[in-house]
Amino acid sequence: MNTSSVLPRSFRLLVTGGGTGGHTYPALTAIRTLQGRLADAGSTLDVLWIGTADGLEARVAPAEGIEFKTVSTGKIRRSSNPLKMLSAANVRDMARVPLGVAQARSIVSAFHPDVVLATGGYVAVPAGLAARLCRRPLVLHEQTVRLGLANRKLASFATRIAVSSESSLPLLPDSVRGAAVVTGNPIRPEVLAGHADKALQALELQEFDRRLPTVYVTGGAQGSQQINELVKAVLPWLLGHANVIHQCGPANVEELRRDAAVLSPELAGRYHLTGFVGPELPDVLALADVVISRSGAGTLAELTALGKPAVFIPLASSAGNEQAHNARHLEEARAAVALLGEPTGANLRDAVGPLLTDPARREAMAERARAHGRPDAADRLVDVILSAASG
Repeated sequence: MNTSSVLPRSFRLLVTGGGTGGHTYPALTAIRTLQGRLADAGSTLDVLWIGTADGLEARVAPAEGIEFKTVSTGKIRRSSNPLKMLSAANVRDMARVPLGVAQARSIVSAFHPDVVLATGGYVAVPAGLAARLCRRPLVLHEQTVRLGLANRKLASFATRIAVSSESSLPLLPDSVRGAAVVTGNPIRPEVLAGHADKALQALELQEFDRRLPTVYVTGGAQGSQQINELVKAVLPWLLGHANVIHQCGPANVEELRRDAAVLSPELAGRYHLTGFVGPELPDVLALADVVISRSGAGTLAELTALGKPAVFIPLASSAGNEQAHNARHLEEARAAVALLGEPTGANLRDAVGPLLTDPARREAMAERARAHGRPDAADRLVDVILSAASG
C-alpha cells in the first residue's frame, strides 16, 4: 500500500490513546512519520491529541508541540471474578464515560479530523465513540497479540484495524476481520541506529571482555524486583560467561551494588549496574547479544526489528495477561525464550546458558526474531491512515 502520490495539501489527524508508553509512543512515532511524509510532498499536518491529564501522553504531546485536550473517562479494573468487576470504583468510573463521549464529540466535531487514530488505553473509548457519532474514519492500532479492552469495544466501529502480528488475525471476530491489516508496531527510528562502540564509550565499559557475549538486563524504567532477584541469584555464573549491563531501576541500585561488592575484580569489571538507561539505549541494544526483559509490546517490536535473541520474563499483572501472550507467541516460533509463571534462578540459567555458549544457536534465534520484526511499521500505519481518509 502506497499513498504518497495522492497526498492532500493538508491533513487533520486526531489521536487518542495513552496512559502508558505502550499506547503513547506508537502514536507519537506514527505522527512523526506522517508529518515527515506530508512535509516531503509540500503538505501540512494538523494534530490534536485527546488523552488523560495524568497519563504519559499529557507530558509527551505538549513536549512535541501537539495540541492536547482531556476528556472525562473511567478505567475498568479487571478481575477473573465477574462479581468483582461490579466494584464501586468501576461503577463510578463507568458513569463518567457518557460525559466523556459528549466532551469528545464536541472536540471531534469542532476539529473535523480527516482520521481519528486510536492506539488503546481507556481514554480511547470516548474519542473512538465520538468518531463514530461524527462520522469520521476511525483507525485502531493494536500493539499486542490480542485486542486490548478499549480496542475490543471500538472494533465494530473501525474503518481499519491495524494489528502488530499476523497471529492476531485469527483472534479477531469474524465481523471485523475484513477491516484488519498487519502493520507491525511502530518503533522510534533512533532505536535502529545504535552503535555498539558508542555504548562502550558512553558507559565507560573498558573492562568488558569483548571475546564474550554481552547481556542487557532490563525491567523497564522503574526496574523489576523479580528480574533483579533472578539475576542476582545467578550473577557470578552469568559473569563467567558474559558481560552484563543491568538496568535495575533507580530505587534498586544501592542494594544491588552492595550485593555485587563480593564479586572478584575480574567479574566485577564485566558488570555494569545502572538505575536507568536514557539516550544511549540504541547503542546498548546494538552492543547486546542477548536481552533479558519483560515482554511488553514495545519491547517486542524493538527487539524483533533489531533481531535480538531474548529471554522474556512476562509481567504477571499486565492487563489481560498480554505480556505472557506476547512472549509465548515468539517462543512458539523459537524466536525467544519465555519464562512463564514463577521462574527461579535455575530456570533463568537454563534459558540463557545455551544462548551464551552456542553462537550458532544465538544467531539462529536472532534470524527468527528478525523475521517477526517490522522496522517499517510506522510507514505501514501511515499508509493505513491515509487510505482510511481517502475512503
